Amino acid sequence: MTQRRLRLLLAEGSPGEAAAALHELYAGSDPGLDLTVVSTIATLLPTIKVVDPEVILLDLALNLREPIDAVHLVHRTAPRAPLIVIAEPAEKEQAIRSLAEGAMDYVLKGHIDRHTLERVLRTALERNTLTGLTDLLRDRLTGLYTRDGFLTVGARRHEEAMRGGSSLVLICVLFENLQALREGFGPGAADRALSVVAGLLRVCCRRSDVVGRLGEAQFAILGVDAVAPSAPVMRDRLAQHLAVHNQTCSPWGPIDLRTSIGSWTSQDAGTFAELLDGVESRLRLDVAEMKN
Repeated sequence: MTQRRLRLLLAEGSPGEAAAALHELYAGSDPGLDLTVVSTIATLLPTIKVVDPEVILLDLALNLREPIDAVHLVHRTAPRAPLIVIAEPAEKEQAIRSLAEGAMDYVLKGHIDRHTLERVLRTALERNTLTGLTDLLRDRLTGLYTRDGFLTVGARRHEEAMRGGSSLVLICVLFENLQALREGFGPGAADRALSVVAGLLRVCCRRSDVVGRLGEAQFAILGVDAVAPSAPVMRDRLAQHLAVHNQTCSPWGPIDLRTSIGSWTSQDAGTFAELLDGVESRLRLDVAEMKN
């Protein structure tokens, strides 16, 4: 499944159904599995810090009083490690509830075989890879995704929208007077203004939306699971926040933003990169027409 040894931490009681399935899955594989097994929650929490696992499997039966508390504790201790819950079939409702407490997936006892584990582990490792990659693809000044990061995350959201039959909206933004601000007030003022713009974009979004700084003065917002009419609403919300900011009379004067919007549905063809290019092209065309 992987090209290196997978560090996996398993918290499971007897009879060890998950451990047996893991050993079967990785039997004879190269480089194989680095598996650490504990049998109590009290042992699990300190072991997380020692092992630094890439994936954690947690048997809900280890916490008899309130299994969801264990999920919350483990996720809080290792928020970046994908957490997979193991539950009895009768505990399926609790397993589903655990997804809201930080678990990524669950498997039911009696159905833990190599194929099931291969599926959930592949999903966990894909998420780990994407999270690690996109953390590296962030703009240092604003904390937003760079163009590469935005394309990476956007392509994943596009794939999810295709599978789920949902829609996307996209807003591209140009900071029109950035260069004039830099020339008039210096690079420090320009950097502060860029951070202000990043903040304005964030407050216009839901937590599920994606925001990026695509170039020196270019930004974008990807609205996830949103319908086409949402794009003008988001653009109007941005204009309102910008107007409020500009009324504060910052030392360098107002910030001027130009926007272009587009949308995509699961019935549409094309890639996410093509969607972005189309919306950016309209923004560039608008700017060119203003200059003529």
